[in-house]
Amino acid sequence: MSHNPIRPWRDIERRQSRQVMVGNVPVGGGAPIAVQTMTNTDSSDVKATLAQVMAAAEAGADIVRISCPDVASTTALKEITAESPVPIVADIHFHYKRAIEAAEAGAACLRINPGNIGDETRVREVIKAAKDHGCSIRIGVNAGSLEKHLLEKYGEPCPEAMVESGLEHIRILEDNDFRDYKISVKASDVFLSAAAYHGIAEATDAPIHLGITEAGGFVSGTIKSAIGLGNLLWAGIGDTIRVSLSADPVEEVKVGFEILKSLGLRHRGVNIISCPSCARQGFDVIKTVATLEERLAHIHTPMSLSIIGCVVNGPGEALMTDVGFTGGGAGSGMVYLAGKQDHKLDNEKMVDHIVELVEKRAAELDLQSEEAAE
Repeated sequence: MSHNPIRPWRDIERRQSRQVMVGNVPVGGGAPIAVQTMTNTDSSDVKATLAQVMAAAEAGADIVRISCPDVASTTALKEITAESPVPIVADIHFHYKRAIEAAEAGAACLRINPGNIGDETRVREVIKAAKDHGCSIRIGVNAGSLEKHLLEKYGEPCPEAMVESGLEHIRILEDNDFRDYKISVKASDVFLSAAAYHGIAEATDAPIHLGITEAGGFVSGTIKSAIGLGNLLWAGIGDTIRVSLSADPVEEVKVGFEILKSLGLRHRGVNIISCPSCARQGFDVIKTVATLEERLAHIHTPMSLSIIGCVVNGPGEALMTDVGFTGGGAGSGMVYLAGKQDHKLDNEKMVDHIVELVEKRAAELDLQSEEAAE
């Protein structure tokens, strides 16, 4: 639960689910919502794929998924999983043997699609491999690859068909005494995805992987994902998320964290509160914020920074942030620390000085966290 006793209107009551482990990352059961992404390199290229995994992990990814379409990919996976700092999910379509090979290669989780993995006999072999090698499984239902009998029954991809597909596959896993699974019911249509996720959330206690599949390019996909995932997360649904963008995997991770941060569900790095700027601005807000985002990317400590162009909203926003800067006149502005006016600062010196203040505050917060833990 995201609980705020002072501002109860910010509370989010998370759906109760059981917990599944993806390597050393807990998913569900009240654990922090895990952020995932997926590599887009040739999976058989160990160096390139591992570089993407490392970059995603540095950006905050808890889990990374890698497509395994052929033997070369599952062969390379063994070296990748050995070097990866985060658990690896093997993405499997059509060829059930790739799932078995991926489990043997050290994958922490197998993502299989009930619409294209094959008959129950093949699925049972995948389950055995998962059991033998300590893998969890994600049932990945997708509106674009539903089973033929469900399409004939419902006439088109719909929430009921997607939920039924997921439940059929859950039955197969549980009939084979396997419960280390999570589930997703993705579609590129926001309405279809949301309805399907609400349905599956009511039908099972399995952890839920959220995603709007094939969401699009960076801008359109971010907006579509923020609307779809944001509404579901606000309703308490979701235990791990992947933002699907036609963009660098690192951008998927950043967007995922921003969605969670906006709802108070995860906190990582500096949350910059800034104005869109207007003729009242006392400095170039847009350029300053872009520079600060780059200069502060190395800070993982959760904290807030307000960068506001003028005194209309600047002082009020600064009251709620760890560090703040509000534009004034004559080439200078006011610095706020812990919500209180502290000192004036020339605009030309602001970026370097704000970076120093944020780094100092982050160090203080880290120390407080360490002392509290002790």
